[in-house]
Amino acid sequence: MHYVEAKGILSPYNGMNLYRGCTHGCIYCDSRSTCYGFTHAFEDIEVKENAPILLERALRSKRKKCMIGTGAMCDPYMHCEEEVRLTRKCLEIIERYGFGVAIQTKSDRILRDVDLLASIHEKAKCVVQMTLTTYDEELCKILEPNVSTTKERVKALQVFHELGIPTIVWLSPILPYMNDTKENIEGILDYCIQAKVYGIICFGMGVTLREGDREYFYAALDQHFPGMRERYHRKYGYSYEITSDRNAELMKLLKDTCRKNGIEYDVNQCFHFLRELPEKYEQLTLF
Repeated sequence: MHYVEAKGILSPYNGMNLYRGCTHGCIYCDSRSTCYGFTHAFEDIEVKENAPILLERALRSKRKKCMIGTGAMCDPYMHCEEEVRLTRKCLEIIERYGFGVAIQTKSDRILRDVDLLASIHEKAKCVVQMTLTTYDEELCKILEPNVSTTKERVKALQVFHELGIPTIVWLSPILPYMNDTKENIEGILDYCIQAKVYGIICFGMGVTLREGDREYFYAALDQHFPGMRERYHRKYGYSYEITSDRNAELMKLLKDTCRKNGIEYDVNQCFHFLRELPEKYEQLTLF
């Protein structure tokens, strides 16, 4: 872990990444791709120590309240958050200024900030997003070795539902020959139903691989699934988009289940929900 002074914190679309790199060790992580220009080891977390100062300055100058997003590139609840608490410091600022937040993670460490997230939702709006990929707990520990198990994440989703905070599940990635089974998707969907999630974001049953990410992924396959690398090479070569042969069947299962249980599965609608701060919340912050 090392500290840097960032020049800015909010993107044009009001997203922020407080850290760079990750210690979760997910074998498929796209953020390892060389196109992101890492100049340090991926597990050597870069901490943007002046993020709270930059965020407060940015929010103070905004003329209209909005949703602030975090977690799209780097998980805000990695192991270092226990010590640094950068995410919590920024949530305190978001809560103080009456903005909303859409936060994405794979860790139940988010429950450490449940008080702040509840307060943000009371004043504005909070949406918690969790990634779920693997119903089988033993397989989950191989694909996502240093992060909360699927069951632990689902328990967190249930806590937020009980607090009235809406949740969205990212069902991605689905790895051909590993978790692209009917049993896996049904298991995850059952969890989503139990947790009463608002929506599920899924771009299809598959994974993307590019330079940097691909090499790490294949090394993990050699370690845990002997012969799987060769199977991928024969089927996909060096394609960027790796789509499961079961994509059509599993996407139909996803959509049919969501329709039956009132879960939003339209990706555009889910993103609209994440970005939208209802006018009633904006008005409340004026008084």
